[in-house]
Amino acid sequence: MEPESAVTTCYRHPRVECRVRCVRCERYICPDCMREAAVGHQCPDCVREGARSVRQARTLVGGRVSVVPVVTYALIALNVLAYLAEVVRPEVVDRFAMVGAGLLGPDGGHYVWTQPYPADFTPEGVAGGEWYRLLTGAFLHLPPTEGTFGVLHVVMNMALLWNLGRVVEPMLGRVHHLALYLLSALGGSVLVLLLAPSVPTVGASGALFGVGAAYYVVSRRVGADMRGVNRFMTGLLLWLVVSAVFTSWQGHLGGLLTGGLVALAFAWAPRDGRRVWVQAGACAGLVVLLAVLAVAKVSELTGGGIPQ
Repeated sequence: MEPESAVTTCYRHPRVECRVRCVRCERYICPDCMREAAVGHQCPDCVREGARSVRQARTLVGGRVSVVPVVTYALIALNVLAYLAEVVRPEVVDRFAMVGAGLLGPDGGHYVWTQPYPADFTPEGVAGGEWYRLLTGAFLHLPPTEGTFGVLHVVMNMALLWNLGRVVEPMLGRVHHLALYLLSALGGSVLVLLLAPSVPTVGASGALFGVGAAYYVVSRRVGADMRGVNRFMTGLLLWLVVSAVFTSWQGHLGGLLTGGLVALAFAWAPRDGRRVWVQAGACAGLVVLLAVLAVAKVSELTGGGIPQ
């Protein structure tokens, strides 16, 4: 043992005299370096080392546990910002809405697709090489004075995303939730392209139907009380049928089916080292399938040509 008169200093601050040792490494630590432990104090290095050795909690599907639904809040913010942009500049809707195939006339007007089309007309939409519309349309909504709902379109969708996302995101984790949302939006747009290519569509509904499907799948997987979940799904499916009168039921159905498939892959992937690869492979395979379907439809619309 060191004599009483020996001067001991902090291993991180050599000029600071101290008498307390870290309970793990037994190095001297000053008050600034002390970290409370179950017994005594630890130094910052031992605290970091201990944190690395602690197994991180995971969600059912293997995602990091997230108390704050950051992805949900970010998606709401993106949708609201996009809506403000289209209010200020209405041409944003024409430029980024989901349009499978349309024609831009010499007068600047938008016309229904026909093949072959007049020489002075220009193809627009996915058939015109604007592939980005498959996703951008999911972040736009009806202008305030147009359509059946007007401004209520974005309000209702964001209210649903607020309530549903705060439940589903903690169940999946941030990365899985974002992947689910984007793939559901893409699936909804592809079904619109396949079944109603000439109809312009906007809205986050397809993605939200996918999140709703995931809520049902994951709730069953964890053995949750399904009474409330079943009521929610009944209402969602009823809305799918009723809304077919005045909205894009193709986008809703495409999002629902895609979200359900993604959730099944997430929830039933093996719980070992293969889980990440199975989940990533399922998502990649789904993207490839949607891409093949979209390319095939565009080829059909354009008579065999694939726009770049």
